[in-house]
Amino acid sequence: MSTGFDRDRDEFARGARALVVLPDRGDSSRDANARLDECAGLAAAIGLDVVDRIAVRVRQPRPATLIGSGQMAELATRVTMEEASLVVVDAALTPVQQRNLETGLGAKVIDRTGLILEIFGERAATAEGRLQVELAHLDYQAGRLVRSWTHLERQRGGFGFLGGPGETQIEADRRMIRDRMARLRRELEQVSRTRGLHRDRRQRAPWPVIALVGYTNAGKSTLFNRLTGADVMAENLLFATLDPTLRQIALPGLDKAILSDTVGFVSDLPTQLVAAFKATLEEVVSADLLIHVRDIAHPDTEAQRADVETVLTEIGVADATPRFEVWNKLDLLDQDGREDAMGDAERRGNVMAISALTGEGVDDMVQAVAAKLTEGHRRHTITLPASDGASAAWLHAHGEVIDQRTEGDDAVYEVRLGEGDYARFSRRFS
Repeated sequence: MSTGFDRDRDEFARGARALVVLPDRGDSSRDANARLDECAGLAAAIGLDVVDRIAVRVRQPRPATLIGSGQMAELATRVTMEEASLVVVDAALTPVQQRNLETGLGAKVIDRTGLILEIFGERAATAEGRLQVELAHLDYQAGRLVRSWTHLERQRGGFGFLGGPGETQIEADRRMIRDRMARLRRELEQVSRTRGLHRDRRQRAPWPVIALVGYTNAGKSTLFNRLTGADVMAENLLFATLDPTLRQIALPGLDKAILSDTVGFVSDLPTQLVAAFKATLEEVVSADLLIHVRDIAHPDTEAQRADVETVLTEIGVADATPRFEVWNKLDLLDQDGREDAMGDAERRGNVMAISALTGEGVDDMVQAVAAKLTEGHRRHTITLPASDGASAAWLHAHGEVIDQRTEGDDAVYEVRLGEGDYARFSRRFS
């Protein structure tokens, strides 16, 4: 995706030889090798050729370069040996650090935020997704103009005869970015209003909304496809899905529900992206039930769970929203690991161990999700005209009809309904 301001983006060509570097401060709960694998996977997601991955111990980050001079020299040698044109640093870099690293290493340098933005820019398929990514990218770029552009110290003349020295090129470019960002925000506000109207229409409909959330590559889209028969892109690839997809599914005792597949989360998700994708993630905020899909075979599965919960808090998902954990990828565990995972899931409750790829445990999960959505149903006495077949059919489809009797021209139903379904019934048929 080109924003119109990216004058040095030609160095991000597919197939570029890249070196992945992890500045390891030794204070992370994550496994260093797993972190390197994830960063290499992010690089591969935009077609980079990762020729080596290196963990560099950083005891005290240097304000100018992040790493020490000796480490810089060793990395520069490795860059030359591997003929790498790009170094991906799995950390957030300041503009000064990025510029100095490029000078010292003799190669283009991008940090974790820039890498994730590149992936989102390439993958966004809808008009809304492209707007969100462009807004995030411009927000990120605004503070890095000095690093990227060599022409920025020129000055433009002022207007009229007494215009003074005028504005520098960098000021003009920053103003252009601010103006473009303002336009993008207005367009996204319109998209958000339209999405809100659609969401209100769904909430008036008689179906609950279930949102799949989870770390990227946890298997959400594979599970979505198995449950809905859809063909959403599902590959062993980080951020394979960016744009939300909604489908109707049938659940025991509910007739229908709406299932939403959303963008995967990741550790250190750029704040620019969290803000830009808020319109899309509103589907998660308003869901009746969240299914948190976890890659139980991943060595950092607990840390990934914490990252997802952090993002959910950032986007405003209330703690009271019902949650359900699905431990996916049982097929990747050995027999002992499978037995441990399945036993632990059973002891915890509100957790199901499955393999979305093979279908193992998915039917039991569907039953458990339906039970979760229908728990807390209360008994209601509802009187309808005997001729109102539509309302009667709705009650039978979405509730448990305990008793039914006729009183004159009316039909009286004793039915168990959840609070949400009762509110939907009242809105729909009042």
